[in-house]
This record gives sequence, structure tokens and C-alpha cells, in this order.
Amino acid sequence: MEARKLLKAKKFWLASFLIAWAAALQGHMMWLQRQDSFKQKFGTLNENEEGED
Repeated sequence: MEARKLLKAKKFWLASFLIAWAAALQGHMMWLQRQDSFKQKFGTLNENEEGED
């Protein structure tokens, strides 16, 4: 009975959505940071091509 009330509660779904959104945002920010770190370490293809000329 309690589980049904919980699943119907709007506050529960709002809180769940906010937590999922925050986790996704955190994961996205970590991914962007990893991409920037990779670019700093290895550079981009355009930079490598310009350096060879």
C-alpha cells in the first residue's frame, strides 16, 4: 500500500528526475573534462598537420 502511494506522489517523481538530471550532468561534465585533457595531451589533428609542414 505504501509503495503505491509513493509511486503516485508527484514529489517522488520530481526528486527522482532531479537526481537523475544531476547525475547525467555530472557525467557529461566529467566526459567533457576527459576530452579536454586528451586534447591537451595529444593535441588535435589540425594542430598535428600544421606542425608537420
